[in-house]
This record gives sequence, C-alpha cells and structure tokens, in this order.
Amino acid sequence: MTKMRQRKRARKLTNLLGTTLAASMAWSVAARAADCPRKGTLGTSRILSVDAATTPRIGLKNFPQTLPLEDHEVVLTFDDGPWPPTTPRVLAALAQECVRATFFLIGKPASEHSALVRWIAADGHTIGHHTWLHRSLMQIPASETREEIDRGIAADEMALHGVATTTPSTPFFRFPGFETTPATLDLLQSRGIAVFGADLWASDWNPMTPSHELKLLTDRLRAARKGIILLHDPKAPTAAMLPAFLRYLKDHHYRVVHLVPAAPRVDFDGVP
Repeated sequence: MTKMRQRKRARKLTNLLGTTLAASMAWSVAARAADCPRKGTLGTSRILSVDAATTPRIGLKNFPQTLPLEDHEVVLTFDDGPWPPTTPRVLAALAQECVRATFFLIGKPASEHSALVRWIAADGHTIGHHTWLHRSLMQIPASETREEIDRGIAADEMALHGVATTTPSTPFFRFPGFETTPATLDLLQSRGIAVFGADLWASDWNPMTPSHELKLLTDRLRAARKGIILLHDPKAPTAAMLPAFLRYLKDHHYRVVHLVPAAPRVDFDGVP
C-alpha cells in the first residue's frame, strides 16, 4: 500500500470514528432525554459501568469496597424474581418514575416466566444472576455449586436471548443470602463475573407492613446517605411500598444510578 493510500485510509477511518462517536453521543443524549418524558419524575441521573476486572466484589455489607457513588446517589437492586404477582407492580412503579434498576434473577422462575424476564429487559433494566434454585452455596456440596451457578445463568440467558449459555451477557452475580465461599468467589472472579453484595437493605425478607418497611429503609438511607440498596420484587409489601419510597427519594433530592457492564477490553487488533 502506498503512503498516499495509507493517508487516505487513515483520514477515512478518522472521519468514520468521529461520525460514529458523534452519532453515539447524540443517541446517548437523546436516550437520556427520552428516558423520562414526564416532568417532575425522579428519573435516572447517570449510568455507571461496572468492570469485574477492577471491582470484582462490591458492597460494604459484604466486602471492603463498593461503587464510587456520590453523596445522595443510590442504586436500586431487586432479588429473587421474576414473580408474576408482584414483579409487574415493581416494574410499573419504576416506569412511572423513569427509574432503572438491576434485577438478580433466579434461574428456575426465569425459565418459567420468560416473557416477564424480557419485559424487565425491555424496560431498560439490567439483569444479573442469582443461581438456579436460590440454594445456599455454603450449604450444598461443593461439587454442586458450579452447576447451581451455571444452570441459573443459562436459564436467564435462555429467557432473555433464546440461547442457554453459561457465559452471562451481563456478568453480574449475587449469592443467595450473601453466603459466599472462597472457592465460589474465586470461580466467579476467574470468569470475569462481578459479585454484588449491598450497602443497605430494607430487611424485606422479614414479615412487615409496607409502612414499616418504608420507615426502616428511609431511616437506614438517612444514616448511609448513599449506596446499593437491596430489595426483593417477589415481596408484596415491597411492591406496595415502592411508589412511596421513590417519592421519598425525589422529595429528598436523591439521584438514581443505573448499572451496566463495562465494555469488553480489546487490544489494538480488536481482539478481546
């Protein structure tokens, strides 16, 4: 290739990259503007990419580090779905306020309610993984832990994309009951899957009224001022409480951060 052709090709590539970047930025701004067409809603303030290579374990209730959130920033996460009686109510509350969250799904109900899984994704939420049957990975035989993890991932991916792969499209995982083992933590880290704990929660696995749950959660948030919040979309009191909690966030000037996986790293030849 002559130097003239090389220069022309370089200019063409530069122009293409510039056009693509500009289009991407325009799309991003448009998408954010279109996220919340109704004025006065809570909305989603920003998107935060999570890279398992740099933050393999996240959440101060469980690990030494958490996400780099600013004061009055929160991340909403929901475990144990999908569950048809309540997950649609949670999705409706989030959609009403144009808020995006992360749902850690159990594989078996995901396989049984694939349309609901796709609804979660279609609403713009991030889907992580929460095993196949929600068994404690500390209590079952070590020989079964990999299958429990992989079968859950495969079921979620099948519901989402029609392919039962054990390589998650979103490499986010949360242990049932936060019950980790060194071996399972190492396994997930070796596969580039970020493990999520939490910074605070509503304790909604305990029986309580929606008003009690709201007070418990807002008291804890006032003390923490920010963080990853754990809730459970199959819990009816949580589904009933959520609209009031979102109003609380809006009224007290909290900002919601939406989590997405970081883009795969590539070398200069474009190879991951």
